[in-house]
Amino acid sequence: MLRDRYAPVQLFDLVPALQLRFEPELAELDRLLDDDQLFQQVKTDLARRRPHTLQTGRPSTPVEVILRLLVVQHLYQWSYEQVERFVNDSLVLRQFCRLGLEPVPHDTTLLRWANLIQAETLHRLLDRVTELAQTLSVTRGRKLRIDSTVVETTIHHPSDSGLLADGVRVLSRLVRRAGDLLARGTEPLFRDRTRSAKRLMRRIHASAAVVGRGAAAAAAERVHLYRRLLEVTRASLRQAESVQQLLQAGAGDAVQRVRAQVEHVVPLVQQVCAQARRRVLEGEAVSATDKLVSLFEPHTAVIRRGKLPTPTEFGAKVMLDEVDGGLVTRYAILDGNPPDAPQLPVSLDHHQVQFGHPPHTAAADRAFSTTTNEQYAAEAGVPCVAIPKPGTCSAQRRAWEHRPAFRRAARFRAGIEGRISVLKRAFGLRRCRYHGLAGMERWVGLGILAHNLRQISQSVVAQRAA
Repeated sequence: MLRDRYAPVQLFDLVPALQLRFEPELAELDRLLDDDQLFQQVKTDLARRRPHTLQTGRPSTPVEVILRLLVVQHLYQWSYEQVERFVNDSLVLRQFCRLGLEPVPHDTTLLRWANLIQAETLHRLLDRVTELAQTLSVTRGRKLRIDSTVVETTIHHPSDSGLLADGVRVLSRLVRRAGDLLARGTEPLFRDRTRSAKRLMRRIHASAAVVGRGAAAAAAERVHLYRRLLEVTRASLRQAESVQQLLQAGAGDAVQRVRAQVEHVVPLVQQVCAQARRRVLEGEAVSATDKLVSLFEPHTAVIRRGKLPTPTEFGAKVMLDEVDGGLVTRYAILDGNPPDAPQLPVSLDHHQVQFGHPPHTAAADRAFSTTTNEQYAAEAGVPCVAIPKPGTCSAQRRAWEHRPAFRRAARFRAGIEGRISVLKRAFGLRRCRYHGLAGMERWVGLGILAHNLRQISQSVVAQRAA
């Protein structure tokens, strides 16, 4: 049965000699999380766990505790195991998470509850936090700056040999499970080819490291090794397809789970085989949109943004809107590596809905520069639009971009680079630790939510101290 809260317990009153209290920022964050709209939106998602979660079953971890534990996790960049351990040992965090003397939920319990939070809920939570910031005079929405970044997925650096070996390993594991369920694991149909694939992969990697006089011979040998590795992978595919036929006639939940996993993995491994054959054996250049770079995170995109330190990135492209006060009011996870420019009208429309008026200043980098965007911003009522034009500019355009108002807005725009750095260093947006596209949405959304809550807390404390 889903519970809202534990019976209130003031731990600080139980140990008065320690003189425990919240730090000013944590105290303000505690008040922000008391907002009922935040609570109810999270409760709506958690209530979907079972058909009668709200009425029947054992008493659950309260909604309030789950929300606060997730905020603490992303505030300090802890894993679920660390959240369980550190909150359990800290009276201050116990009080902040409203646990009282109750046990801290197990890390797997918190993970299961967190997986129920939907992407749409996180966007609504972010909008509500922005409303709270307006009421506390943290932001007025007078300035808007937008930019994109890349959040990496949790994958190793992709190579064709590594992907083929991963495919053989996963298929062999699933076939072995199927053999155990069907009590037929000793037949040749259930052979494990993982060792053969790993051995070939290591030899391919060793040949790729050869330079100088033996490089040509190593390259020829590498093609031969790839042929053998493709043969091993195709044998595993034929084996998995035969086992899939046997599983279709089986009964039971365990059999159906393995069958669903085989049906999911087989097309991915087939795609890996096809792209390896095209690239290595046929010498064809495979476009980034056609590449699969991970069997475990198939949504991972290959993104090239012209950055010298990281010429190629593997993850998801994320668009961010930031307003005065240092708040990120909108984020969008984009499919693949689309251009940035189409996102400017979306940002302006969202800002109009959120604040009830257009920003006085809208700033972005050259990637957003189009005549259509500048016209749209002007028609939306934005007095100062600061988007530098790429390439060679006319004398009139140069004079326009050298105006004091334009240059002030351009300096304001540069601040979003620092905001992105803070999000990556302090709130985990450098690399997503959750799995799947839904996990990416949840990781980015909770990280930005924790950032905004901390930013509001710091601003309110500074206002009161001034």
